[in-house]
Order: sequence, then structure tokens, then C-alpha cells
Amino acid sequence: MFEIRLDILVDKWSGSIEVGITTHNPGTLDIPATMTNMRSGTIMMSGCGILTNGKGTRREYGQYNLDELAEGDRIGLMRKSNGQLHYYINGQDQGVASNETPQTIWGVVDLYGMAVKVTILDRNDPNYPNNIQNTVTRNNVFRHFPDLYDEEALEVTNIDEEESDRLLFHTSCGSHATVMSGQRTALRPNAMDDFNNGVVLTTRTLKPDELFEVRLDKMIDKWAGSVEIGVTLHCAEELEFPSTMTNIRSGTWMMTGNGVMHNGTTVIDEYGQNLDRLKAGDRVGVRRRADGTLNFYVNGIDQGQAATNVPENVFGVVDLYGQAAQATIIDRYDSLSSPDAESSSMVETEELRFHLVHGQNAVIVNNGRTATRPNATGEFNDAIIMSNRPLKDNELFEIIIEKMVDRWSGSIEAGVTAIKPEDLEFPNTMTDIDYDTWMLSGSAIMQDGTTIRNGYPLDLDLVTVGCRLGMMRCSDGTLHFYYNGRDQGVACSDISTSVFAVIDLYGQCSQVSITSGSGVLPTDNNLLQNSTDLSIVSPSDVTHKFSQCCGKNISIKNNGSSACRTRNFNHGLVFSSDPLKRDELFEIRIETLSKIRIETLSKVWSGSLHIGLTSSAISDSTPQSLVPTRATELVSKPTWVVLGSEVKKCGSLIKENYTPSLYRLEIGNRVGVKRCADGTMHVYINGEDMGVAASNIPKNVFAVIDLYGSVESISVISNSGGDNPMLASQVSTVSELVEIDKDQDQDTSSDVSFHGNHGKNIILSAGNCTAQRAGSYNQAVIVTSCRLKRNKLFQIKVDKLNACWSCSLVVGVLGFTPDRFNFPVSAIGIKKSCIVVQGDSVYSCGVKVKGKYGPNLDQLKIGQTVGLLIDNDFCLHLYIDNMDQGVAARDIPYPCYGIIDLYGQCEQVSVVPTERVSPVPMCIAEDREKADFDEVVKEKSGRINIVEPNLVRNCEYQNICSRIKILLGVPDGYFDSSMNICYCDVCHKLRSDEMYHCKGDPPKEFALPSSWCKFSFKLPNKAHTLNVQDKWHSAYYGTRMDLLRRIVDTGDLHVSGSESGSCSILTSSITKYTEKSRPETCGLKPVYLSPTIKYAGCNEFSPKYKLTDPKTKKTYCVRIGLQVWLKPGSYKVGPQSLGFDEQIDPKFKNNELEWSTKERGSIMLQSLLIKIE
Repeated sequence: MFEIRLDILVDKWSGSIEVGITTHNPGTLDIPATMTNMRSGTIMMSGCGILTNGKGTRREYGQYNLDELAEGDRIGLMRKSNGQLHYYINGQDQGVASNETPQTIWGVVDLYGMAVKVTILDRNDPNYPNNIQNTVTRNNVFRHFPDLYDEEALEVTNIDEEESDRLLFHTSCGSHATVMSGQRTALRPNAMDDFNNGVVLTTRTLKPDELFEVRLDKMIDKWAGSVEIGVTLHCAEELEFPSTMTNIRSGTWMMTGNGVMHNGTTVIDEYGQNLDRLKAGDRVGVRRRADGTLNFYVNGIDQGQAATNVPENVFGVVDLYGQAAQATIIDRYDSLSSPDAESSSMVETEELRFHLVHGQNAVIVNNGRTATRPNATGEFNDAIIMSNRPLKDNELFEIIIEKMVDRWSGSIEAGVTAIKPEDLEFPNTMTDIDYDTWMLSGSAIMQDGTTIRNGYPLDLDLVTVGCRLGMMRCSDGTLHFYYNGRDQGVACSDISTSVFAVIDLYGQCSQVSITSGSGVLPTDNNLLQNSTDLSIVSPSDVTHKFSQCCGKNISIKNNGSSACRTRNFNHGLVFSSDPLKRDELFEIRIETLSKIRIETLSKVWSGSLHIGLTSSAISDSTPQSLVPTRATELVSKPTWVVLGSEVKKCGSLIKENYTPSLYRLEIGNRVGVKRCADGTMHVYINGEDMGVAASNIPKNVFAVIDLYGSVESISVISNSGGDNPMLASQVSTVSELVEIDKDQDQDTSSDVSFHGNHGKNIILSAGNCTAQRAGSYNQAVIVTSCRLKRNKLFQIKVDKLNACWSCSLVVGVLGFTPDRFNFPVSAIGIKKSCIVVQGDSVYSCGVKVKGKYGPNLDQLKIGQTVGLLIDNDFCLHLYIDNMDQGVAARDIPYPCYGIIDLYGQCEQVSVVPTERVSPVPMCIAEDREKADFDEVVKEKSGRINIVEPNLVRNCEYQNICSRIKILLGVPDGYFDSSMNICYCDVCHKLRSDEMYHCKGDPPKEFALPSSWCKFSFKLPNKAHTLNVQDKWHSAYYGTRMDLLRRIVDTGDLHVSGSESGSCSILTSSITKYTEKSRPETCGLKPVYLSPTIKYAGCNEFSPKYKLTDPKTKKTYCVRIGLQVWLKPGSYKVGPQSLGFDEQIDPKFKNNELEWSTKERGSIMLQSLLIKIE
């Protein structure tokens, strides 16, 4: 066995240790950057996959992911005598990794990413951790990996230990209580005659972190109040048992109703679920943690911290008070099923029917299988019907709609309730009930008469005759609705057991019948398996949680689902516990606002919640000292935060007037943040998408919320994994966006027309392609009928002007559907998700954000065209007479509609057909071998925005360079003309290009080739396989014209410095040496490159040549160069060698301008650069 221990990890990088074996002798091996690059004799475990010779051979191996191991974890390797290779994690065999392992091998450890230090372990060392000593820990390991151990043998070995260690009720108890069933069950035998004196204690004290839990076996309806549970310092032998435990005045903590009492005094009024509403089969528990905090549990759900500084050596106590007549202890050796679950499964369950007790306007017929509202045209309510018995876990109650009337608004409502039909005073409609009831009304989920969620995928107001509607309480306590047999997802959670199905024959729906599809569904259909099974849980059912890493004034409660700021107004940062997946919404609800007065001023705290995304690596073990005071101070890693109505990146303002101010949030409001598949950040307020807040967001970002100022506590309400179903009707899914891009080749701008919803002074004609203002000077806003496509130019022509008015046409984009929008008198009056250009200014949501932009639209003439284009970076471009005026606004809402305001002078416009604008080709993600095993890119890289070519503007400088290119003798077949970009001063200004970008893994800066024209080469398949556009660095190479054709033909820059020839990286070639082992002196001279064209384009590297334009016959001085992809780690950075004293490029120091490499295959041609002087 070769075994190591992880000693030190850092949180700077993603990815971690990689371990394996190799046949290469380390004494002669040329050590690669990472061992997974070896193409022979090597087997490595990386993440949770196995790679053989650099190729993935097993995608999912073992029970662990190496990237998730912590400090102190152990990793071992063993080659068995039969040639099989096994890995061991913390001593546990992970199974066969490879069947054919050579006999002579060396162990390999790659300290990659987060892994910094490891130690080889000696199994003969007396300090070696051979055994798991802690009983609880050992049994937890066995429970998580039952297939690795003989459970029957384990049970026999530990039976004596288990019996002696079990929690039992003490036989000394209250005068009306009795202990039986081996001291496991306590009851009040005469529960119908007495309601108190039912206190029972445990025989021993509770261990730290031990859960004392009981199941309610029997309940009666006669008394008020119910079970009470807690801990006490008093033992059963010495206690004078009171009538109720809340009468004890020392050393006792109890949960009663939904409050917490200490020594007979209430210390928390509103705490957790009300115990007085529990039913038979429900479970209640209490746990004292090692740090002295006390938590109560209801049906396994942590109700949050109830007390602190609880001393050790406390006994568990249960008070069988009021309705609670019998309870049984549950410990870790028990299943969580009810005592009669097994026997009851053998008895045929009573068939589901409608209960004979119902609303006054309902009638039950057909032997209880049909319910109707006879006078459906005269009455619309008072027709509530319920199931004849409680639903079992995972039991579907399904009805079919048989009759509807076209008279009322609203329709059927459905749900569940814990109230028995006999106990219910039937109201007019079930949504009037204010306790123990969960209903779906329209598309809103209501709990106890209050809406807790809007936008559920199923809208009951839209159902028709013949539709089937079902509901199910799953074993995990969630409520699901079914429509025509299809699960619509989780509606709400924490549903009580023993709930009755409820149907409200309301409004249009007048008759339903129970279908044969009702019944308990097979286990395979359940979204969540029993917690004791090792099954895969659907991500949509796992509620998001907060990380334990938080600000010093924050208290995380309810098992990570709630966060509260305990004092002051800051130090309130909270983070999501895990990075957000693609299109995953992290949403919170505001629970309380601060009511603390500041000294004598009659004010509460100013400011409010901030929300955003951060690329900082967050974990529960992150020290609190590293958490800053405010979210805007998160600057060590890229962080985007929305505060008020502004968006900031690392504390710097990047967008104003993005959203309605967060300062206006109130209790119950919902706020969410999402990283979309296109790399944009969206913020949601009460389920409504506010549009793009920021773009180019990297993967694996965490949600960050700052409980600042007035917001005091919040709770998580979203679930992990993919799109939130709540937003399905409001935002486009990724698949829709993909379809949009796919359809662009077929779409033309001539297909675009104007929407039927418009300002009241608008008249549409010519198939809705012409719009005319009928009167006045305003109320003439029109919108496109379909969403604008990226890289598609939408144009209109000015047909008619009226000089009587001032101002003129306004154009822009609208970030929401216009179907039901009431347009204001002008486009400037739209205050959400709208960006327009008026005159020579740009406005966002009615606020001016840019001035002196482009030509003044107020000076347009009849016949001129105005266009809108959205590029791949979600930037809005304005076109006048086919001329791009540059970027008007960035991070615009998408998808979006074109908006036009026929204001003032402009009285009529019409849609004009425009030539299709081809989108920038997108890089196809090829197989990445090692990256197949995890989405996380090792050593996160900065990503540069691909600058789009100016596809409409006719640039004369680019035309000259194109004609000069023909004279260079390089065939057109080498080039990809769709990627040509002009970097002349005019084009550069119109695109608002940033001069410097980062590229590669790890990121490396380079400058754009200002004043040059770029002609891109077609990339070979090898470039896609190596993912050079994302992983490699970008650099420049100045060359001579006589060498250009040879370089392009071979794809190798070494031909310019070596007379011995070279092999092309574009074609296969047999060489004597590998890339790593070739001696530096083997006929190759170094190639010198630079991150800036200002250095690579100097006379020494790129001399001037005089060439004559074949069209104009003018002679120009021409320089040429090459932009290349350069493999990270293959080159050396050195100082410039031309002897310049002044700084050549303001971004780069002169001592880091010259990059040199001798390594073949480390350079790939990207584009030809031409400069005219």
C-alpha cells in the first residue's frame, strides 16, 4: 500500500490532488505540468474519474471526489497480485480502478490546484489511524456505505453495546403515566379521564449531539394542549414529579406549543412548528450540542436554536400532556416507520372516495366517486369536498374535470389539509382557512390563507373539461400537483402527515370524479427516497442553504435555511453553501425589518439588502475574519452586487438605474439572483426578471447577500438545480435561447412587424409593417411583434415628418413582453427594463446615462433609416443609414423587443428589409478528456470578449488592407473572412473596445492591435481539441514578407529562424524527439513574441515595405505581423532587447515585453495583421 495524507489545502484554485501510478522511471522522466498530460504508462485518479494515458476510462469511480477531500484525509494505492489497481480513501476500498496494471510501477502524486502539502504514511507507525474509535462515527460510516460491510456480523458484534447504550424511559414517572415495551414506550392509560401528570424521563443523560426523539403513537381529541419535550438536570430517582414539567423552576428547558420555556418562564414566544397540532405518527425530538446550544426537532426538521449555555449531563424529558396519550422512543437503531406500518401494509387500504361531509352546495353521488355542484349557474362557491381518509405518503389523489360552466371567473382549487372533515366548519372557499391547509388557487400556492408563492407551473384557471388533476404528499414532506399524469414539481414543503385531499368546486368547475389512477405510486416515481437509502435525490427537491461562513453579526438558523443579523447595521454577509449551477436561481424572502431606533432619532437603519454573485471560494470552514464588513468590500475576487438601483463590480459602479430600488423592499418580498448559461447575472424581485445586471460572469460563483441596514432576517425559499419552475412563465429557458440562435439562419429582418399592443394614437397598416401617428405629438409608442435576434439588424425608415413639433423619433429596446403593457405617453416614461436613444442621449428606465452619442435623432430626414443591433456581448448598437454608431449601452436586458416612439416631428415609419447579419461563429466545445470529469476549469481563467466584426460599416482602411493582402500571395483558403476585424481609430472608437484583455489558463494580459487590420485564419481541428481559444495565451509576432507564405504553409514560426526545416503543427509528422524531451540545442532558435503589437511591430521585427494599391494605384508603406495562440508554460518572459529607454506600452513594463520559446507545437497561428502607414 502506498498511502499519503493531505496536510495543507488552499482555497485559491479549483481542482485538487491527483494520485496514480506510472511505469516511467522518475530519474529519467521529463516531469510534465500535470501528470494527466502523460500519454503512456500512466493511470491517474482526478476528481472522481480515472484517466489512463491522459484519456478518460472511468467517469464515475468510487464513493469520493478527490477535489472535495479535506485536510487530514488519506489516499492510498494498491496493486493486487492479480494485476488490479485499487484506490483507498480514508482506508476504504473504492473498488477496481484498472484490471491490467504493469508489475513495475511508481506511485505518483500531483500537487495540483488546492493541494499544497502531503505526507507519506507508514501503516506500521503506532500513530497510524487504523481504526475508527468513535462508535457513532463508525456506525455512520457503515450506514453510508452498507455494501462495504457485513451488516449482520456487525449487528452481532455490537448487540451488547447497543442494548446497554440505548435511551430508555425511566420506570419512575408521573402518577398518571406508565412505562412499557422494554421501557421504550410511555403512555397515559386513562387518557380520557385525566390530562396531566404524564411526565417521563430518560434513564441516562444525553450525550453531546445525541438526538432524543419520540414518536406520537396515540392522540385523543378531548383535551387542549399536547406533548411537551425538553431536557432537565433532575434525575428520575430524585425528582418530585409535577403535574406538568413546565412547573419545574430549576434546571429545565421545555418546548410547549410553539414556545420555549426555561424554568417555567417563557423565553421564546414564537418558535418552530406548533406541537399542539401534531398528529399520531409525528415525531418530536431535542438535541443538546457539544457547544451547549439546544435545538428542537419536529418530524426530523431542525426548528432552530432554542437555548444556549445548556450544561452537560441533562436528561431527556417528555410530558404526555392533553391530547398526547402515548409515545415511543426512536433511536439510531430503529427505522422511522410507525409501529404498525408493517402489519398495516398487509391489510387492504380503504378505497379513496369523497367524504360524506362537504360544503352545502356540493352533492356526492356515484357511490362517493363523483362530486357535483347542481346549481352551478346560480352559485359559485360553498362546494368544498374532501377525501374520505388521509392520504398515505406518495399516494396520488387524482380527479377528472367532467363539467364546467361559462359564467364565473376563477375555477377549481385543490390542495390538502390536516383538518378532519368532521372538525371543519366549511367556509365559502377553502382559501379562507387560516391553519393546517395548503391550496393551489390559479397558479398561486397558498398556505393557511396566505399566498407563499406565485407562478407555479400549473394554472388551475386554465384547465378544461377532460383534464386530470392530482395531488400527492411525498415521503419527504413535500406537496406535488399532477396535471394529466405529469408531475408539476414541488409546490411547498414541510407538509404535515395524515392530510386529507381537498377539492373546491369553485367558479367555472361544477363536477369532478375520482379516477382509477389514484393510489400509492411505485417508489421509483417518488422524487425523494427514504433518507436511509443511498439513492440519488432530484436536485429540484433540495432546498438551498446558507453557508456557515458569514459576517460576525449573523446567526445562521434552521439548518442553514434562515439568517438573522443580531446587532448593528453591518457585518451581515451571508453566502450560498454551494456554487450556483447554470441557470440556478438562489432566492430569499425578507422575514423581518429592523425596528431599532437610533439613539433619540425617530429613524430606523437606512440602507437595505444587497445581493449578487462572487467568485470567492466559500466554504463552511472559511474563517470569519476573512469576511468583510460589506458586500462592496469583496474585492479580492470578482464580485458583482446590486445595491439600491445600482450594479457594482468589486465596489466600482458599472450600471445605474438597473432596477427599482432595493431600499423599498418590505417584509414578504422575494429577491433572487441567477447566473444564466450565457454568463450573465440576473436579479429577480418577487419573481420578475430585472434583466441583465452584468455579463461575463465566470462559472462556480456563489450567491452573496448583505443583510445591511433595515433588513434584519431572511430565509431561503429556492431549490437547487436548474431553472426555478416559478419563473417558467416569465423567462426564456436556455433551450429557447438556443433555438433562437439556431433559427437565425432562417430568419430575416423583413419578418419583423409591429405588435398589436401600442400607444393609443398609433394606426398600423401594410401587414403591421407601417406605423402612423394619427394625432397629437405623443402616445405613439410601438414595439416589435417578436424579440430581436442577436447580430440581426432591425431597421425602420422615416416616411413622414411634421416640422410643427420639436424633437423626433425615439428608438431602443424593451426587456419584457408587451402583450399586456399599458404604454405611457412616451418611451422615456417606461421605468423598468427599457433602454432608448432620444436625440443624442441614451436613457435607461427614464434616466439619462450617456450624452453626445451618435448623430442627433431630432435631425433625421425623410428617407433615412434607423437600425438596432444587439451583439453577442449584449451591447446595443444604433445604426443610421447602415452606419454603426458604436455601443449605446451594455448589459441590456435579453431577450428584448425593439421599441419605437413616433414622437414630435416623426409621424410615420415603416419596417425595411435588411441584409442578414451573420453572427460571430461560436466555438464548439469538443471533448476535453480530463475536463469531462468535472465542470470546474482548473485554475480559473479570465475570459476575453470576442470583438465582433463591423458587418455593416464600410471602412475604407479595411478595404485598402484587404486589397494589400491579395498582394502577399497567401491563398484565400487559409482565411475565415467572417472573423475579420478592423482596429483602425474609427472602427475602434465605434465599438468602444477595451484596449487590454486577459486570455488563457492562467489568465495573461495582451493588448489589442490598435491601428492594424486583422484577417483571421481558419483554425484546424487540433485547435478546437486543445481549446486554444480559452486555454492558451495571445501574443504577436512581427515578420518579413518573404517568410510569410512559408510560415502560413507550415503553421510554424520556427521556419523563420531555422534553416533545418520544421514540422508543421497542422499536419502529422514523425520526429525523433517528443515535445518535452527535445534538447534546446537541436537546431532550433528561439522565437520571440510580445503581448503588445507596439513592440512586435517595430522595424527590427516588422520592416516596412512599399506596395501599390491595385485599385487606386497609390503606394503605401505596409507592415505585417501575426497574432498567435501561445501555450501557457512553454515560454519565458524577458526584457525587451532593442535598447529603448522610454516605456513602449503603458500597460506592460519593458522588462516583460519579450516572450521566447523553442518548444514545437506551442504556437498556433491566429490571424494575419496588416498596417498601412
